[in-house]
Amino acid sequence: MSTPDTPATPAHAAQQAGEATLDRISWIKLSSVTLPLATPISDAKVFTGRQKPMTEVAFLFVELATEEGHQGIGFSYSKRAGGPGQFAHAKEIAPTLLGEDPSDIAKLWTKLVWAGASVGRSGLSTQAVAAFDIALWDLKAKRAGLPLAKLLGAHRDSVRCYNTSGGFLHTPTEQVLENASASLAQGIGGIKIKVGHPDGKVDLRRVTAVREHLGDEVPLMVDANQQWDRPTAQRMGRALEEFGLGWIEEPLDAYDARGHAALAASLDTPVATGEMLASVAEHWELIRNEAADIVQPDAPRIGGITQFLKLATLAEHQNLQLAPHFAMEIHLHLAAAYPYEPWVEHFDWLEPLFNERLHISDGRMHVSSRPGLGITLSEQARAWTQAEHELGNRP
Repeated sequence: MSTPDTPATPAHAAQQAGEATLDRISWIKLSSVTLPLATPISDAKVFTGRQKPMTEVAFLFVELATEEGHQGIGFSYSKRAGGPGQFAHAKEIAPTLLGEDPSDIAKLWTKLVWAGASVGRSGLSTQAVAAFDIALWDLKAKRAGLPLAKLLGAHRDSVRCYNTSGGFLHTPTEQVLENASASLAQGIGGIKIKVGHPDGKVDLRRVTAVREHLGDEVPLMVDANQQWDRPTAQRMGRALEEFGLGWIEEPLDAYDARGHAALAASLDTPVATGEMLASVAEHWELIRNEAADIVQPDAPRIGGITQFLKLATLAEHQNLQLAPHFAMEIHLHLAAAYPYEPWVEHFDWLEPLFNERLHISDGRMHVSSRPGLGITLSEQARAWTQAEHELGNRP
């Protein structure tokens, strides 16, 4: 664990202050936090032998403070691998922000990316940048005294939500049914279950059981986690038409834009994808190829809120639906600011990391009145911290 590093020169020396500069970043803290999962998680990638069951999620937290006493928090994450790499890259580029005006978020995103330009503008590098970017947006909204959704300009104060965490492939069907009932009882509006089992008949039996259990009125989605080839996706997509699904998610490899486009054109069921893509440019390939009816960006994966807003504009221009992946603590605000009625994915995995809980009722997740993202790190998150790094002067 490193000790705070105080710059040898004043934080503002690198850049001449302009008349519009209101504040400067004076302190940065990075934390690498490992969240253990109660049960090893398996989806189709495990059943096809490509990955091992997931037992933990690694988080990169960024906390910022300014000379005027404003603070912000943001995070990125990685599953199975990459957490230490995100933390290491964040340590390298963090000094870039000291002395900068936190309001200049777009400029600072570009500056952070160029600080690590040799490792590219997607993947692990921009996922590290995302944590800083999200913290800057949180700080800006807190300084304005507004929830982030309101700062962005909300179209609604609540968003439809669906549960995923109760429907993984390792979970027996009877337990999936119990989990679905429990989610609906909590006020969650839809259910998504995993498919992509090597034996398609297993998938069809599970979907049949869940649809019969829920009835026809409850939105039901399925997620193949990229494990079908084109013929299998076509065959399974046709077989699943009778269930009236909200969407089929990641039926093909995430980068197979043409395959997704052909599938989407041939099915009545909407096709959703995008969560595994790591930049706006990669999402643009989906959009321009008409490869998805529903785009599923993940703000921490594509570089933060600044990039998410660019992508949302592209999606809106094409009249696409939006269903952001994971990290509901962030995506609730971004979905609330999207013009067309979106969905937000409910995962309770992250709840131990924060002191606050999101309010869910009547099938919707509600934006709270708390400023910014409305989250603060819990003592449990501090206890799960593997490494820390500080720069500047602690407030």
